[in-house]
Amino acid sequence: VQLQAFRGGLVQAGGYLRLSCATSGMILSTFWGKDKAWYRQAPGKQRELVARIDSDGNTIYADSAKGRFAISIDNSRKKVYLQMNSLKPEDTAVYYCFIPDHWGQGTQVTVSS
Repeated sequence: VQLQAFRGGLVQAGGYLRLSCATSGMILSTFWGKDKAWYRQAPGKQRELVARIDSDGNTIYADSAKGRFAISIDNSRKKVYLQMNSLKPEDTAVYYCFIPDHWGQGTQVTVSS
């Protein structure tokens, strides 16, 4: 199983990005049944949960992400997305997708002030 995150980049504060996580090697029923999550790790900091969605579509968000970020999935394509709006410099980090027990390789998000 491999996960690969895409669509990070450099954006100005107040801008938006939509991260995408593609999966390979995971059968569809397994993808449907697992929680999916996005984590991030800023330089010198621990990796932290940003958003998670379970198989019923229930979501949780870090306090810093509430109201600005939205996690979603495309079950037919086995993809996970993270829409990030109103980005702030403190959102700068490497973002990782996670589906138990697999991590994606990360994508860099840099928000300039």
